Amino acid sequence: MALSDVFLAPLGLAAALVAVPIVLLYLIRPDPERVELPTFRFVADEQRQRSVTPLLERISRSLLLLIQILAVLLLAGSLAAPYVPVQERAVVEETVLVVDTSASMATTDGDRTRLDRAVAAAREEVTTRTSVVTTAGGGRVTVRREPPSAARDALGDLAATDAPGDLRGAVAQARALADEDVRVVVLSDFQGEEWVDAVRGLRARDVSVSLRQFAGGGADNVGFVDRRFGGSEVTLSVKNFGEESVARTVSLGDRERELELAGGDVATVTFPVPAGASEARLSPGDDFATDDAVPVVAPADPTVDTLVLTNDRNRYLTTALSLVDQVDLTVDSPPTTVEGDYDVIVYSNVDSDSLLPGNVQAGRDTLAAGGGVAVQAQESPPERLRDLMLIDPGSIGSAPTVRQTTETDLTAGIDFQAPDEYLTGSLRSGEALVELRDGTPLIATDSRDGGRLLYYGYIEERSSFKYNYQYPVFWKRAVFHLAGREPLSALNHETGDTVQFGAERVEGPSGQLRGPTVTVREAGVYTAGGTAESAALLSERESTVDAAALTERSGPTGNVTRTETRTVPQRVTEFVALGALLVVLLEIGYLRRRGEL
Repeated sequence: MALSDVFLAPLGLAAALVAVPIVLLYLIRPDPERVELPTFRFVADEQRQRSVTPLLERISRSLLLLIQILAVLLLAGSLAAPYVPVQERAVVEETVLVVDTSASMATTDGDRTRLDRAVAAAREEVTTRTSVVTTAGGGRVTVRREPPSAARDALGDLAATDAPGDLRGAVAQARALADEDVRVVVLSDFQGEEWVDAVRGLRARDVSVSLRQFAGGGADNVGFVDRRFGGSEVTLSVKNFGEESVARTVSLGDRERELELAGGDVATVTFPVPAGASEARLSPGDDFATDDAVPVVAPADPTVDTLVLTNDRNRYLTTALSLVDQVDLTVDSPPTTVEGDYDVIVYSNVDSDSLLPGNVQAGRDTLAAGGGVAVQAQESPPERLRDLMLIDPGSIGSAPTVRQTTETDLTAGIDFQAPDEYLTGSLRSGEALVELRDGTPLIATDSRDGGRLLYYGYIEERSSFKYNYQYPVFWKRAVFHLAGREPLSALNHETGDTVQFGAERVEGPSGQLRGPTVTVREAGVYTAGGTAESAALLSERESTVDAAALTERSGPTGNVTRTETRTVPQRVTEFVALGALLVVLLEIGYLRRRGEL
């Protein structure tokens, strides 16, 4: 057996050479002076005849020498750092626990969820110093190198989110915490394969990584996997993740529909979106309840009441607005009395002599009520519209080019063509989103008195933009922008998204959150500043809760072992040193007995 199999520092055994001079001293020490007594002469002669090896006999009779040699050997052994091989778990003092808190861990497994079982197992892995990392937010460290009580308290506070998790990011966080002699335990259902490289990276650094899988329940999951909005309708996609055919009822508001789904099938259903907050639901439910419901939010009043004041009927504009389902369009010609309240008023090609002060005041009132006003460029803008126009109008120019376009929700993806002729002018307030070569705004916006203003610089009869297929797209966006109405897709998010709310305090499904920026990890409705928005789990990967066992997988995941059985040296230096001390004490006691101390 090699010395390295017993000692961490075999060179320390060189100290045993100290025993050599001790033995030599005993061998060469002078004999005591002899005095012959005739009475004992014959006894001494007989004893000398029996001695075969006198030198060895002297050594064997010297118990003190044996004690000293033993002390030297034990001291040398302690300097060589002796050890015994033991299982790593028996000696590790620091552990990093990576606990999967993604939505799939809420799957019911018997009378408990997967996370409940994972937390119970994690408690058994707590050591002298423990760190806990969850999969939320790309890997969140909840406690760092804390004693057992603090680690167990942190584990008890864990709850599954309604959002997809990032196991790879969590393992990467564990890698940052893993110093020498640290053990990492990953507790998850191990969906997908994104985490594999991170685990291999840890093991490549000679870090012990143990994988604990909790994948019970969810064998026949059926859930929502997608949600798309079109106008005032929503299309929901439902997938059967099981192998057997199933029947489900999909309901939203007062509508419902029966679906028959074969194993692995995906079906879609389209419903009108009810006003306010509602919920699409699958019945009956299953072991994974999170994807059995999808919250849906729409404005309490989804209709945008729009008034177009024009003296030429502007059929291009009115046709574009009439195509929008949510727009309730009224067209009137000054002089007229504006009756009722409108969310948006558009002034398009109005005669200066026909425009009444009350017509302009209606626009001011709409702004004050939080609505919007749009003013379209024309050859001779009425002076009464001056305070609602965002530019100081000048003369008519020609042959311009579009110099720049600011990318916003209003202009994104739209190719604004240069007009044949245009109304020159400089911006008085607000922001120019589209600008011509000479600096004249073509599209400009501003906020005023709680409402929104829009300047539309195309003179309708002197530009070809009205023939562009993007013309109705722009006006649909413009009306919703002016009314302060977000499209349905902007009000309904997926869990895990970061949402910008319009208030510092946000009321979430389980209590108050600090805004205005919130990462929505819980499915449900969020309200802030009088506006409601929703978040739902819509992740096919997360809904694939019937995760295969690690030992049964093929490919990259199947090559990653669940556990590593490793032996590590358990030092016994202190025990050997204690033995040396006891031998020294024995020597002292022996010397006292002989009367030499």
